[in-house]
Amino acid sequence: MGIQANGINGDSSSLKFLIYGRTGWIGGLLGRLCEERHIQYAYGSGRLENRSQLIADIKSTNPTHVFNAAGVTGRPNVDWCESHKVETIRANVAGTLTLADVCREQGLILVNYATGCIFEYDDLHPLGSGVGFKEEDKPNFVGSFYSKTKAMVEELLKNYENVCTLRVRMPISSDLMNPRNFITKITRYEKVVDIPNSMTILDELLPISIEMAKRNLTGIWNFTNPGVVSHNEILEMYRDYIDPHFTWKNFTLEEQAKVIIAPRSNNELDTTKLKNEFPELLPIKESLVKYVFKPNQSTSKA
Repeated sequence: MGIQANGINGDSSSLKFLIYGRTGWIGGLLGRLCEERHIQYAYGSGRLENRSQLIADIKSTNPTHVFNAAGVTGRPNVDWCESHKVETIRANVAGTLTLADVCREQGLILVNYATGCIFEYDDLHPLGSGVGFKEEDKPNFVGSFYSKTKAMVEELLKNYENVCTLRVRMPISSDLMNPRNFITKITRYEKVVDIPNSMTILDELLPISIEMAKRNLTGIWNFTNPGVVSHNEILEMYRDYIDPHFTWKNFTLEEQAKVIIAPRSNNELDTTKLKNEFPELLPIKESLVKYVFKPNQSTSKA
């Protein structure tokens, strides 16, 4: 069972979570998980960059932990950030830092859903080598303005001993209708690249983030499933489990560069630290089958 039985560590009734990002994908899922686990929670209504509003939220909810699933990723994708730099800074840098600072002042741990898209394969971490970037490695990918702001804020948050930074990558969930879902995105693209990457199965990892809050864990964590999976491997599974008639076309990174504004990050993250804390954590391909494709298989064939 592992992480399904999350109520076992400590009494959930003593917890109260203040969550930012009510309208976001992860924020919405977190609220649902709290309900399932009978954990009290409230959504923050303050703007992240407005210190007095954040303090008012904390005073009115009196939480035990704060979760930040707010911020700007850009719609429909990170290319938006290239032409909305001030808005991106306001949310991803000023907002996140203000929330971390207010939480520290109030003696609260902040669980911050960050990104692992701040690295790219290099000579020390070659594609296919199995050598992943560790928590203490310095970000080497600044191809997009989004990633640049995220790397900047991660560096500053290292100084806040109350912050738990979770590096999420290419998030996937069992909701295959959700346009934010990495699988949904790539099934709808005209063409896809085919590069192995570390990815985050939210159905498995979001409950783990709640457990991390219960354990009062802080610092930087690579928050992906162990190992890598490529675009084609995911689409093959999609075809095998969901739609036997599904087809797709590949193109190269050079061809992709012509249709996107900002380059995209491709990397493998080392998950040793997370796996040591949560030995039940499944490798990426096993997690995809268990949490995403198997649950959807029965409904798709019903």
